[in-house]
Amino acid sequence: MSTLGHTLDLTADVVALTRALVDLPSESGEEARLADAVEAALATLPHLTVERIGNSVVARTDLGHPERILIAGHLDTVPAAGNLPSLLRGDLLYGLGACDMKGGVAVALRLAATVPEPTRDLTYVFYECEEVEGERNGLGRIAAVRPELLNADLAILMEPSDAGVEAGCQGVLMADITVRGERAHTARAWRGVNAAHRAGAVLQRLADHTPERVVIDGLEYREGLNAVAVRAGVAGNVVPDECVITINSRFAPSRSAAEAETYVRDLFPEDEYEVDVTEVVPGALPGLDRHAVASLVRVLGATPRPKLGWTDVARFAALGTPALNYGPGDPVLAHTAGEYVPVAQLRACEERLTRWLRRAGR
Repeated sequence: MSTLGHTLDLTADVVALTRALVDLPSESGEEARLADAVEAALATLPHLTVERIGNSVVARTDLGHPERILIAGHLDTVPAAGNLPSLLRGDLLYGLGACDMKGGVAVALRLAATVPEPTRDLTYVFYECEEVEGERNGLGRIAAVRPELLNADLAILMEPSDAGVEAGCQGVLMADITVRGERAHTARAWRGVNAAHRAGAVLQRLADHTPERVVIDGLEYREGLNAVAVRAGVAGNVVPDECVITINSRFAPSRSAAEAETYVRDLFPEDEYEVDVTEVVPGALPGLDRHAVASLVRVLGATPRPKLGWTDVARFAALGTPALNYGPGDPVLAHTAGEYVPVAQLRACEERLTRWLRRAGR
């Protein structure tokens, strides 16, 4: 399918549409052309009201149904790695963003075009800058200027999940632990105190730590606490007087941001360590007991899994909207040079969601 003139044919099948999306580059911050194409294609559908916010596009039905479902996908990709244009090889579609997450965006666009009279009102959100720092995230921008557009009974984030349901997500905490010493010339090392050596106690405490396993709605979220960087030294002949260990904590969505911070500070008390928490982002509860979630899970016939990682479902959770991840592609392949999406998963996701959106709330 051609992207000449940056047009998208939403009557094309989901595989051709995925290829068209992949072949229109949209690295983070460069989504304008793709957003233009998405906006123009959706604007031709009379059952949708379409709005543009930056390089994000929101399209909504307004049929007066008691439930509203939000289906979201990000338009941006990580930088290219020699993986353009798209390539269809057998039953696998290769290319930049095929897995993360233009396959999911193609499914959502097909739903927007082919389900004009859903049994639940629908909001489609195609947004910018998911792959970069949070303050640029398109969902965050919409939440800041038009939060009512994100109101829903359930949000489905089309993140790659192997066409299975991944509910909720973990929270993330980043912190720097600083260990002090005393600088000296390495030829007279005994006159100083090596902060890098003293940092061994921090690393040992991390190695000895047993992460918790937390069960929520029958799903087990495995926590993690790891050193991800160790920085010390100013020169090859100087005993370092400072060593900074950066740690990454993945915590269960049942913990608040404050509880996650307290947990880390209890492990490294202030009378022994300098701890600077640099970021805390809470997770999202699975919400499997909510009516819309339970209905979708039944129709999909999938056994929900916990999302071991952080996704934008947490943004919806902060707004009070239960959310889950459901999309084509193996998340392990995201951001890899050889990423691909199975054709069978593209078709399965489209067919199952179409069936659910066309049937009454059972």
